[in-house]
Amino acid sequence: MLKLSIITINYNNGEGLKKTIESVVNQTSQDFEYLVIDGGSTDGSVEIIKRYSDKIDYWISEPDNGIYHAMNKGILKAKGQYCQFLNSGDYLIAPDVTAKMLDNLPDCSILYGNKIREVNGKTQVERSFAGRQVTLFDMYISTFFHAPAYIKKSLFDTYGLYDESLKIVSDWKFYLITIGLNNEKVVYKDIDLVWFDPNGISSTNKALDKQERKSVLEQVLPPNIRLDYEEFARDGQIMRRLKKSKWAWFMVLNLYRLFFRVDKYL
Repeated sequence: MLKLSIITINYNNGEGLKKTIESVVNQTSQDFEYLVIDGGSTDGSVEIIKRYSDKIDYWISEPDNGIYHAMNKGILKAKGQYCQFLNSGDYLIAPDVTAKMLDNLPDCSILYGNKIREVNGKTQVERSFAGRQVTLFDMYISTFFHAPAYIKKSLFDTYGLYDESLKIVSDWKFYLITIGLNNEKVVYKDIDLVWFDPNGISSTNKALDKQERKSVLEQVLPPNIRLDYEEFARDGQIMRRLKKSKWAWFMVLNLYRLFFRVDKYL
């Protein structure tokens, strides 16, 4: 069986699409297929796809209902054991990274590597959970970035396709259900896999992201768990803010000292 389907979705991002396609078609591995799902672009993206069509196993350009509708189209056409969503603008770091990820492919539901991005002018390697066991709370407060993740296609048969009513967080909802609530097996390889394009919708529309996450949590998590996690996450935010403030730490330290001075006389 074919090991991997790499799926690229695109809409009017010809410059980013070219980088993405070139990074895929130049891979040394032969154990994958490549699918490009375009949403009816008018910026020359289709011409770019046609230029590489002899190296693309399947492509289509037609209007869709958003990111997750396009991703679902790719899933339904995919023939690989795993799916990787490498959207236009993101690209594979080197020609041999797919071969490295597929070498000695472990038996797991989700395999993931590292994403690379630029932060304040410096290159940063993000290892996500770096191989430690992933919990429900991890999925509550965070997620996996989809580009460096290989998702077993059979998970979509078991849990359903991406929720197309959501515009930003449907992939997070999928991880919350599959990993957080159902303990699907996750395996990590310390391989620098994908360069991340910071201009995606989830990076630029924080208000919608927050709104959709709240809606998903109310739908998916039992109320008692949700309330406990809200309190725990809120306490974590307070501690992170304290760490950023030298005056807050000064106050905490003095209260700590005062407590122990008083405690000696109790």
